Amino acid sequence: MQAADTSDSFQKAVLERLDTLKAEVDRLKQELSQTNVRVDACQKASNQVVILAFGLIATAMLTIMVSTVFR
Repeated sequence: MQAADTSDSFQKAVLERLDTLKAEVDRLKQELSQTNVRVDACQKASNQVVILAFGLIATAMLTIMVSTVFR
């Protein structure tokens, strides 16, 4: 009888631990999803900054060329 009690308590402990681990995995999945959204937003913002920088450089070069031609 004592072996059955030990087995039952072990099973309960294992099941409780599994439930705890499942909850932790679910929480981590949610955090990962939120992190992916943030990383995606940062990448888009970074791409926009690069496009803006190239546009400003092109505009500056064009301004210099036009002012040199019309002197």
